[in-house]
Amino acid sequence: MYPSRKSKFIFQFLSWYITYIIKKDFSSYSYDELRLKEDKAILLLANHFSWWDGFLMFHLNKVVFKKEFHVLVTKEDYQRQRYLKYLGAFASEPKGKDVFETLTYAGQLLDDPKNLVLLFPQGRLYSSYVNNISFEKEVMHLINASKKKFQMVFSATLTNCFGKRKPKMKSYLCTWEAEEYISLQLLKREYNKHYTEAVHKQIKKSA
Repeated sequence: MYPSRKSKFIFQFLSWYITYIIKKDFSSYSYDELRLKEDKAILLLANHFSWWDGFLMFHLNKVVFKKEFHVLVTKEDYQRQRYLKYLGAFASEPKGKDVFETLTYAGQLLDDPKNLVLLFPQGRLYSSYVNNISFEKEVMHLINASKKKFQMVFSATLTNCFGKRKPKMKSYLCTWEAEEYISLQLLKREYNKHYTEAVHKQIKKSA
């Protein structure tokens, strides 16, 4: 496993810088308000269509969730963007035993109420125009490695320019109360229901 690295100075600088570039590069970034349980960790599932996604979710955690931030990234991103590890990023080798050991580690993070784990269930970047968000089967290994006492948040981030030079970004958020038995099909269906509703709301705003 490629672990995250702790450095208070680098973390604080990157945290400031991410807030700065979000304000600089977007005309606005908004999100839904949620009622969350402080005594439970958060598994944040988000769509992945741009370089910005992890930074936006990091910012959301900073201003809304206020947990210890962790994100599972690909080995390529971990090695290419070396600063990610200082923001809580960790990765595994793409194949073999290390994948499952890393997913087990991520699941166990969810047993501590102070943690948030960000996961992009698609596993890699996809176009923002997809009608359906795919889910890699490894998602369930992560969930099953935990005690399943965490709370789950769905995020669907969408963008529009609305006639302005700088785009507007919106993260549509909702909590999902998981059933006792969670299947990959059920999780995918519920997330995509939220994603479809978010797209419809975004279309109405631009009409």
